[in-house]
Amino acid sequence: MSRTTRLNARWLITMQTSPPEVLEHQRVYIRDGQILAIHSMDAPDQPFDEEVDLSEHLLMPGYVNAHGHAAMSLFRGMADDLPLMSWLQDHIWPAESRWVDRDFVYQGTRLAIAEMLRSGTTTFADMYFYPDGVLDAAI
Repeated sequence: MSRTTRLNARWLITMQTSPPEVLEHQRVYIRDGQILAIHSMDAPDQPFDEEVDLSEHLLMPGYVNAHGHAAMSLFRGMADDLPLMSWLQDHIWPAESRWVDRDFVYQGTRLAIAEMLRSGTTTFADMYFYPDGVLDAAI
């Protein structure tokens, strides 16, 4: 059975305008993962089944990471103060040839997904080794 959720947001960014407009004191109605309506707190209420108070929060669209190597989260901090080619040739590529396999990619992608969700990233495109490991981590 479908349920309607009403989010009560202190601030809302809609991406309807350029630059995006920041609205205050908004109600967002959601059912089956779809936004039904957005209204000011002053507007007449619509029926809803559950309510989430976000009175001190900003509600905004999720971030999209359009180019990533998620499993490389496991290499974070490795020689990260070097010029690009030295970093790649002398440190990253040797580490990848030694350590990267399907399980490495699966585990590193799980870590990256947890970090992305925590920071508001809802969608990512990955272009690293063992895409089946990335897929299993995402599922």
